[in-house]
Amino acid sequence: MNKLLSSVAIALVACVTLVSVQAQELQGDAKMGAKKNAMCIGCHGIIGYQASFPEVYKVPKISGQGAAYIASALNAYKKGDRKHPTMRGVATSLSDQDIADLSAFYASSGVTEGATALASAPAATGDAAALVAKGNCVSCHGANFSAPIAPSYPRIAGQHGDYLFVALKSYKADAANPQVGRNNAIMGGVAKQFSNAELKQIANYVSSLPTDLKTVPESRFR
Repeated sequence: MNKLLSSVAIALVACVTLVSVQAQELQGDAKMGAKKNAMCIGCHGIIGYQASFPEVYKVPKISGQGAAYIASALNAYKKGDRKHPTMRGVATSLSDQDIADLSAFYASSGVTEGATALASAPAATGDAAALVAKGNCVSCHGANFSAPIAPSYPRIAGQHGDYLFVALKSYKADAANPQVGRNNAIMGGVAKQFSNAELKQIANYVSSLPTDLKTVPESRFR
């Protein structure tokens, strides 16, 4: 399975690289993004904010996330490759330039110039070690789960465990479900190897790792 996933990964990385090159032609403006985030801050600008669909979980930390990944995720919601009614509504209202600007803003949000390097992640042990090895997770998400091999892949170390669990389960969802699910060949192949209990173990381990991801509250929410 890992050999198959590696082959699929190589093919998709080539496609992602092409998309990334094309996306680079559209430059994001972080300052403009700060003026366009009104629809984002109600969830992603409140520390500990919980979503309730398709179950209760903390919304992901997106400040400090890679700009190319944020753009990729928003475009996936816009196209319907990621199914979530609220995010689909937000994404479809955004132009390509809006997406580029918001991505640039959140990539730079909360980033401190001259900050010390991220600490090395503790090695997984026991069941967690076996599970992340089986999933070959570092082959895409990189060292410490914070150095993805392609810009449009996410940093996942230190992300909320309950969000990671919901996200992983979404790759196993029935494709015919109009409300829930994510269409991604690599992640679908990975997630379907595991029971939900095993996916929760993976999510909990990854969430425990050192991270640069954060939620940066708007001044009105502090």
